Amino acid sequence: VQLQASGGGLVQAGGSLRLSCTASGHSFSRYSLAWFRQTPGQERESVAIISRGGQRTYYADSVKGRATISRDNAKKTVYLQMNTMNPEDTAVYHCAAREVILSAPNSDRPDDYNYWGQGTLVTVSS
Repeated sequence: VQLQASGGGLVQAGGSLRLSCTASGHSFSRYSLAWFRQTPGQERESVAIISRGGQRTYYADSVKGRATISRDNAKKTVYLQMNTMNPEDTAVYHCAAREVILSAPNSDRPDDYNYWGQGTLVTVSS
């Protein structure tokens, strides 16, 4: 599967942004999906994860209450809605996918993901 992320840009502190990641290929519903972010010199960190069926989500403590991950299997798209953004949210955001069984737990380890989008830059100005 190939992933294409979009929606990044410049936003003022306190503002909102919605990132999208659209997949090509088949069997999108068989994938657990995640958003990671990375800043220069830092390791890639998980932001939000959604299970295959969409019932289970996970959020990093740094975005909990401000972020919502969702998926539309018909459109083969995963979204990340970020609200009340702050300069610490500035990063390149990557979407990722891994094929799992339905009951698989979510994983926040980048190494567990087989497919990655190219990244979209989000800059939050103070």
